[in-house]
Amino acid sequence: MTTYARWLIGIALLALACTGCAPRRTDILHFLREHEHEVSAIEYRVGIPDVVHISAPHVLEIDSEVQRIQPDGKINLRLLGEVKVVGMTAKEIAAKLQVLLSRYYMDPKVRVSLTYASKKFYVKGQAGGLVARQYSGRDTLLDAVVNANVDFRSWISQVKVIRPSHDGTTVRTIKVDVSRMLKAGDWSQNILLEPNDLVVIPPTIGSWIGQRIRELLYPVGPLVQAYTAPASLMDADEVYGGGEDGTRTNFGRGIGGLGGLR
Repeated sequence: MTTYARWLIGIALLALACTGCAPRRTDILHFLREHEHEVSAIEYRVGIPDVVHISAPHVLEIDSEVQRIQPDGKINLRLLGEVKVVGMTAKEIAAKLQVLLSRYYMDPKVRVSLTYASKKFYVKGQAGGLVARQYSGRDTLLDAVVNANVDFRSWISQVKVIRPSHDGTTVRTIKVDVSRMLKAGDWSQNILLEPNDLVVIPPTIGSWIGQRIRELLYPVGPLVQAYTAPASLMDADEVYGGGEDGTRTNFGRGIGGLGGLR
């Protein structure tokens, strides 16, 4: 057994020894409280280029208006003109529009919903690599895992959520057994994601070892193909080269014709 093979087996055994440790309830709470949540649809603060959807049934000028926030942080509405909304929540935008409309309407009612485009979270999976997902304010860990196209190579019992701090100095990480969460139906570990979260779905031990072996053999792969290709062509020529009467098929003539290229 080579040193490299022993090293791979050692890493695999170490990984096995570290599995099966689900996060405690206190770990989940500590992770969530490390940076107070700003992820619900109510608290989300719009950025550029989020889209604002306005509903105001009694104000025809702006009812059903859909506006993308411009680079200057404003939207442009009939009757009201330019209105700065960047950094505000949906409720704050609605309240601001109601105040502005009160000059023209008696007690106007406005509702605002958002399409998020300015913030993202990230998923790194075995099957799909690193993918940026549009943040909606309601994305959960389970949403991220389900949409990551996990397969037999994905180790969903060892999923990690890596969360950067708001000040950019510290990073919080928690490991969640999504497989156990699904089997037990315990949604207490279904973490609500925040902007810039990184969800890591690692490969299984067997998949990881297989990948390392493929990487080890990669330099000799082209040489093996170059060596085996002529033999494959000869085998094909023997099988398809001709019938019992000695005549050759078009395929056989094509294979045999390769000799003329030498």
